[in-house]
Amino acid sequence: MSDTTIPHFFNRDLSWIDFNERVLEEGLRSELPPLDRFWFLSIVSANFDEFFMVRVAAMKRALLSGVGSDPSGLRPDEQLRRTAEKARSIIRRQYDCLLHEIFPRLARGGLELIRPGAYSAAQKEYLEGFFHGQIYPVLTPLRIEEDGALPFIGGNNLYIAFQLEREGEAAERHIAIIQLPKGLDRIVRLPGGHWALLEDLVLTWGADLFPGYQVKETMVFKINRDADFSVDEKRDEDFIEAMEEVIEGRSHSPVVRMTCSAGSAAGSLKEKFKQLLELEEQDLYEIDGPLDLGGLMDFAAAPGFENLRSKAWKTYRNTTFSDAAAGAESLWDRISRQDVLIHLPYESFDPVVRFFQDAAADPQVISIKTALYRTSGNSPIIKALEQAALQGKHVTAVVELKARFDEERNISWANRLEKAGVLVVYGLARLKVHAKISMVIRRENGAGIKRYVHLSTGNYNDKTARQYEDLGLFTAREDIAMDASVFFNMLTGYSAIQSMRRLVIAPTALKRRLLELIDREAKRSGREHPGRIIAKLNSLADTDVIESLYSASKAGVQITLIVRGICMLIPGIPELSENIRVISIIGHYLEHSRIYYFANGGGGLKSGEEYYLASADWMPRNLERRVELMFPILQDDIKARLRDILNAYSRDTAQARLLSTDGSWKRRRPEGGETLSKGEAPFSVQEYLLSLAAKAGANLWAPRQEEARGAFVVRRSDTKGQYC
Repeated sequence: MSDTTIPHFFNRDLSWIDFNERVLEEGLRSELPPLDRFWFLSIVSANFDEFFMVRVAAMKRALLSGVGSDPSGLRPDEQLRRTAEKARSIIRRQYDCLLHEIFPRLARGGLELIRPGAYSAAQKEYLEGFFHGQIYPVLTPLRIEEDGALPFIGGNNLYIAFQLEREGEAAERHIAIIQLPKGLDRIVRLPGGHWALLEDLVLTWGADLFPGYQVKETMVFKINRDADFSVDEKRDEDFIEAMEEVIEGRSHSPVVRMTCSAGSAAGSLKEKFKQLLELEEQDLYEIDGPLDLGGLMDFAAAPGFENLRSKAWKTYRNTTFSDAAAGAESLWDRISRQDVLIHLPYESFDPVVRFFQDAAADPQVISIKTALYRTSGNSPIIKALEQAALQGKHVTAVVELKARFDEERNISWANRLEKAGVLVVYGLARLKVHAKISMVIRRENGAGIKRYVHLSTGNYNDKTARQYEDLGLFTAREDIAMDASVFFNMLTGYSAIQSMRRLVIAPTALKRRLLELIDREAKRSGREHPGRIIAKLNSLADTDVIESLYSASKAGVQITLIVRGICMLIPGIPELSENIRVISIIGHYLEHSRIYYFANGGGGLKSGEEYYLASADWMPRNLERRVELMFPILQDDIKARLRDILNAYSRDTAQARLLSTDGSWKRRRPEGGETLSKGEAPFSVQEYLLSLAAKAGANLWAPRQEEARGAFVVRRSDTKGQYC
């Protein structure tokens, strides 16, 4: 088969939907506890909300502007049609599983959802009293005027629409809507382990808000608005105000999707809102079940009913820092002696928090510099930076205000940090600063000024650090520290693009360097020692990189790509990509690290091998429109550890799926057969990595990040260089 008869690229957005289908399939696994399954189903709903707000909104604009086909050959109208088809298919399977498998299993476990029409007399009496006492006073009905003018309808909020008929005026109908207040819990607990939904109570007794009218129809609905906005980059003097305008603009932007309750009780209301919101039929998604499962994600993690969820996985302290945590050695001395790799969330995030907290408390630290893309709402890192500034240290924070959907939080951080005396830089014009890097500068006896650097594949977020798989490196290497200084100077000042010894920066050098590494692998590949590339990343969508991988495959390079989400590369095309294998892992933790391996002609000689970690995926936005960092691993024991990690991902037969040439994803089986041998258990890479962390830190379990932090003690050097 000639490579000219098959497209060279899958469609980016359809590939993303396929990723969510893989997430859904985890929720469809009958052997998982029901709350685990509910968690996966709620992730799918939350992901689709963001997808429609950003990607589908972009498709609609592309259609209006007459944009042609994308690299896969699909036109915008074809993308919209196929997106709607695939999304509807996933949603149907999602709710079929929810209603017929998960809810019944929850009920059998003592956690039963009671819907209107199934309330017992006692439950109805209790809920009616709860509605009038706790809910009714908070609700605000809003009428829709006769001319069809809509009151404000916010995106991603749940609403209930009522079609009303005034008593004695059967020919005239009126419409009113009620937003479910965010301050009220959506889940209403009932005695005996039962639960009800807030919207069901409003549907059942909401007529009491309209005395003199009869309710003829009701509809629960939710809309997604276009959120793909760009800030005016020229407004340097009032950039925060410009970002606030972007946030405000989202709340009134065009509607791209409406999800609504299914059934004849909402027929004419659905058509009316379709007209009022200027939507096409394919923009309407009728749901037979509770809407907005993403808004119920906390339900799956709520305390109690542990029999309905899998046992929580432990987090272990990094063994390299264990002595320092006990006060035997300072953090700085430990990093000075060797580079340290931490693997989240198998290992605790505490060393990262401690890096900032110790820097804030240590009188020998004179400066802290960091790039913050996302962090938690009550971040201990933000608190440490504030404390450091209040103590007179020179603290610089590059806060990326353009991190989508975190803009308000980032503005809040920036204001807090500035009030504490932190020098805050609001990112860069036309580029997002997505790099994850921090540097502590310390005055040390006998060594003068010394720099300590932390680099990571993930954000400085202590909450997601418990769920996202990421890798972080602590180092005091002078060459990397010098590059880190140059990097921060480039972000905060005026600087011509400078070459760096170790760090590779996007958008100026990273893509070029990746293409060089892939090309070098192809040139050094031979029959005796074929080239080898392994890349673990979240998304692969850069066509230049994909074409380079195709060329390497044709040169005999064996390529394994471990891609969590989007993959536009098509594997297995004869004479083009037959040496490329694509694996996706969906499991207990969200795979998030980026690891790049190149054999570099080493073959059986390990000295040539190169390992890199990075903040960047292989996508145009990361390589061309963001500030990203790729950094090498130079220490042999860490290289060996990364080799083991990558090999484990390649061996997974429990959570891995292989991408086929036709675009389908098939669960991976052990080599040499379609089924497991008798008595053979599937190999799970995530369980394997957990076992490694447990074995290394058997007595160092950190049950929660907050508890573990209390064990850390700042150690300082006295004037004689001894610890006091």
